[in-house]
Amino acid sequence: MQYLTLSRLSSSARPVRPDEGIAFIEQLIFPTLDQCKKLQAEGRILARGPVSGAVALALIVAAESALELDDLITSLAVWPRMETEVIPLTTFDARRQTLLSRIEELQTQARESVISNPGGG
Repeated sequence: MQYLTLSRLSSSARPVRPDEGIAFIEQLIFPTLDQCKKLQAEGRILARGPVSGAVALALIVAAESALELDDLITSLAVWPRMETEVIPLTTFDARRQTLLSRIEELQTQARESVISNPGGG
């Protein structure tokens, strides 16, 4: 399954002093970027990018389960300082199949409505 993950730096986690900023970048950001590149090479991150103008990451992750996804996200060096939203994704074919089933339900309801109210009013 594929998931869109959006991770943003928690407002309380922002470095205040320059030395904190340096440590934050060297100890958390750079290792996270390196780890994301490795996960992408392994095919676990399918698409990614740092969000422009923010301390944030947007990733499309391939994971067999929510637990595997959780393990991947929590393994990122910067994770303890981030707020993460996870959005499960489906495929275009799966969405089409869902809509075809919905159309059948609506057609059945429409037929039943005509049968139960043949005069239309």
